[in-house]
Amino acid sequence: MSIIEFFSALIMGLVEGLTEFAPVSSTGHLIIVDDMWLKIHELFNDEVANTFIIVIQLGSILASVIVFWDKFMQILGIRKLQGKTESMPGKKNKFNLGIVIVGLLPAGVLGLLFDDIIDEYLFSVWYVIVALVVGAFFMIFADKVSSKKTETIDSLDGLTYKKAFLIGLFQCISLWPGFSRSGATISGGVILGLNHRVASDFTFIMAVPIMAGASLVSLRNHLHAFTPDVIPFFIVGFISAFIFALIAIRTFLKIISKYKLVPFAYYRIALAIVIVIFLIINK
Repeated sequence: MSIIEFFSALIMGLVEGLTEFAPVSSTGHLIIVDDMWLKIHELFNDEVANTFIIVIQLGSILASVIVFWDKFMQILGIRKLQGKTESMPGKKNKFNLGIVIVGLLPAGVLGLLFDDIIDEYLFSVWYVIVALVVGAFFMIFADKVSSKKTETIDSLDGLTYKKAFLIGLFQCISLWPGFSRSGATISGGVILGLNHRVASDFTFIMAVPIMAGASLVSLRNHLHAFTPDVIPFFIVGFISAFIFALIAIRTFLKIISKYKLVPFAYYRIALAIVIVIFLIINK
């Protein structure tokens, strides 16, 4: 692996890890960084580049599993006691696997139906720019709605199947690359009465099965891309994404509770302006 390949993998992993769970669109950032700077498609080929994106997403997923390990154990009806993992059949949490599944259904169904159309028409820098701005205003709107609510749901146990399904409908907007899955679902959650921390927790927990499922299916179709010459490239990207996602998730959960969504919305607008200027200058 060359120095250029090493740093390309490191940077792409960093971008994936820092942006996957923040409401700023990891897909948008990856498209922008790759198209406008690194161009990993030219380092290898389209097959390897697409497989690499899947691999680094799995790094981010692993980080989320670690951060929310206890909550996943609760969802599955398992407890970790005195260093041992045991089943607790007599105790059930109100927040359960069924609620997560209901939240995943809308975007899962639409994603399967329109995946080819999205890949063909929406994966471009200009579509990402528009999505960044539209998503920013949606997040600002969500914060304004939330500020007017006198009571909010402050625990995942307060989630109902109805609210989970409605949040899932909001998640459908994130099928537009650049809009951001977490931006759509956190915003939808606070509009529906969740506080920002609970909306974020639910978003991150939902992200694991839907991202893992999509990534593993895609990975199965790209197994032939794992040739000895590119495996070190994949490993560096995976480790980079995992480490930076681990840092980003913990940091984001502290920020979102204190500063809400507006700072991220301003960042998205600023980023869109910078990209437009760059594209105009380099036209």
